[in-house]
Amino acid sequence: MNTGILGVGRYLPEKVLTNADLEKMVDTSDEWISTRTGIKERRIASDEETTAHMGAKAALNAIEEAGLTPEEIDMILVATVTPDRSFPSCACDIQEIIGAKKAVCMDISAACSGFMYGMVTAQQFITNGIYKHVLLVGTEKLSSITDWTDRNTCVLFGDGAGAAVLGEVSDEFGILSFELGSDGSGGKHLYAERDKIFMNGREVFKFAVRQMGDSALSVIEKAGLTKEDVNFLVPHQANIRIMEAARIKLDLPVEKMATTVAKYGNTSASSIPLALAEEWENGNIKDGDVLVLVGFGGGLTWGAVALKWGKGR
Repeated sequence: MNTGILGVGRYLPEKVLTNADLEKMVDTSDEWISTRTGIKERRIASDEETTAHMGAKAALNAIEEAGLTPEEIDMILVATVTPDRSFPSCACDIQEIIGAKKAVCMDISAACSGFMYGMVTAQQFITNGIYKHVLLVGTEKLSSITDWTDRNTCVLFGDGAGAAVLGEVSDEFGILSFELGSDGSGGKHLYAERDKIFMNGREVFKFAVRQMGDSALSVIEKAGLTKEDVNFLVPHQANIRIMEAARIKLDLPVEKMATTVAKYGNTSASSIPLALAEEWENGNIKDGDVLVLVGFGGGLTWGAVALKWGKGR
């Protein structure tokens, strides 16, 4: 039994915070932010737009595209580092909002790699025949833990949600291979404490440039493919220079890489599903395409998935 993506969805707050806006808040400039990160603006959630609220909006879009109803969801996995409260889980909150009464719910905490960890977790339950439909949501309200006086980090982050419904697909489609990894010794370089994000940018950059490319190549090799077989790259939208390093390592043209970082900034666990849903909506991903999804995050963690897009049935 192969596991693939049956539908995707996304949600973004209306409020836009531009680099020009940030120039009025901290000692920075559009030129400084743009050249170092590729970010031009990001979305900021209102008080009413909770992490669960945004995740539920994206989830309903994904369920509808999959041709299902909330009652047909067997499990809800939510990747987030900004749950609205310690417990109940954000997954339980989303379950209540969307009415997925039969679903088992739990959160996954792997920072920006959370969606990759969630995909692999969902695959295990589906491939083993335990659950038929798993809803995977990446949702973040990073504005709630951003230090808006720290010019090195406040320019990076934004809010939003992305979701995917995973289930059985035909043999030639779906997840072809994956890689997950963790290095707790690097946790000191990127973490949140007392509701504020702290980052050693230089160390995280070095790690990410190396790991993103290595993980992307690893899943291609595990799938028995070559770089020439890859049609599209969906990297974690953290920094355009890190993303470009992974693209170059795969020898892909610019138009074959999802790039939403300029509009949304780094949205942590929602970054990859947001980009995936947008590229699908825009027609840049087609049935039969081989995709590589790859991310890294606090932990330090990393993950990558190679998959063939489509249901085949």
